[in-house]
Amino acid sequence: MKNLWKFVLVLATAAPAAIAAERVVALKDAPGKDTVEATCSGCHSLDYIPLNSPFLDQQGWTAEVNKMINAYGAPIPQAEAAKAIAYLAANYGKP
Repeated sequence: MKNLWKFVLVLATAAPAAIAAERVVALKDAPGKDTVEATCSGCHSLDYIPLNSPFLDQQGWTAEVNKMINAYGAPIPQAEAAKAIAYLAANYGKP
């Protein structure tokens, strides 16, 4: 039982440090960045953007944004979706 309490104490002190060490994703500064931050971060981490950038081109980002709207119900107006797609393709599109 004594070892269990030591383990709990270690977890209790280590967890805040691990959370504090998490980095914030800084997207490339370009037109449309604010739209992407506002529309995408409401549902998921912005980590997905650079993570998927090697795989997605204009068509891929269009499909992803449309999937978020149509399959997951993301409340993104069409004009905002177009801005987000343009930003993602230009700044995080497959080379």
